[in-house]
Amino acid sequence: MNAIKIVGVGSYIPEMIKKNEDFLKNKFFNQDETAFDADPEVIIKKFKAITGIEERRYVDDDLRTSDIATFAAEKAIKNAGIDPETLDYIIVAHNFGDVSHKKQQGDTVPSLASRVKEKLQIDNPGCVGYDLLFGCPGWIEGCIHSLAFMKAGMAKRCLVIGAETLSRVVDPNDRDSMIYADGAGATIFEHQPDSKGGILSHKTATYAKTEANYIYFDKSFSPDREDDRAYIKMYGRKIYNFALSKVPEAMKACLDESGKSISDLKKIFIHQANEKMDEAIVQRFYKLYKMETPKDIMPMSINKLGNSSVATIPTLYDMFLNGDFEHESLNPGDTIMFASVGAGMNINAIVYEI
Repeated sequence: MNAIKIVGVGSYIPEMIKKNEDFLKNKFFNQDETAFDADPEVIIKKFKAITGIEERRYVDDDLRTSDIATFAAEKAIKNAGIDPETLDYIIVAHNFGDVSHKKQQGDTVPSLASRVKEKLQIDNPGCVGYDLLFGCPGWIEGCIHSLAFMKAGMAKRCLVIGAETLSRVVDPNDRDSMIYADGAGATIFEHQPDSKGGILSHKTATYAKTEANYIYFDKSFSPDREDDRAYIKMYGRKIYNFALSKVPEAMKACLDESGKSISDLKKIFIHQANEKMDEAIVQRFYKLYKMETPKDIMPMSINKLGNSSVATIPTLYDMFLNGDFEHESLNPGDTIMFASVGAGMNINAIVYEI
């Protein structure tokens, strides 16, 4: 018995609600700067049908990514009942650093992990903080890093945070701006040599030969832009096809390596990217085992919280454990899976026993 287990969870969900109807006044353009020829209400209706998103959360103007990362971390530390001075690593997964309200430049010096450590007032210099830029799969990859540190005897406890303020980097003239949201989720991993379960297996892959720029940073689609400020952009159809092709295979490889059966899976916590895409990924995953997708296997939060990138899975997991999904729960010994896909293009998955 030699387990790497989650002993604490916490999240921060911003209070500001941005509904789909709030985008009715936005003027959307295509990549070639031509106006999108459709009624805004039609655009929003189709958007909801495809993504499942009804509303999303944005941070208040005075908050930055490192702030909400700290809020989530504080809750995870309290939930774990540990002294933060006993943390060996703080790993903060994000993509754009601290972007202040109405500022054009992300700030990553010092690292967000160092800022979180400062805000937590951790004195121990042996608590090492670093940032992880890995697209939306960043939180899962941080969990895998924690596993490696603990297996190597380099750590006993690691704090892994996924935090993002994507509302600061979206182009208001791009329809895809409606997808993105803000939020933070945190987990504390602990090495428990006398326990069983925890992380059983993991898989990670990067596809960059032709896929590297499926998600990228570029200027506004508006021909009337006043500066060359860059915003998050993506080729949605290419990402959709890529995800359906590659993610189920990675999930299967991870599950097969774990020693668990497909029938052992109780829940799949997948990155909240796009409701239809996530449903199709999980359906294809089960088809690899010649099975139909079980009912309620995949909890979803995207309809109310949008896509907060690295924060979606730890936030969703915290919500689930706190009873936000009525009549659904997990018990000791249950097997679950975390899976994600995002910029890079990166894919990863973890099989975990409660």
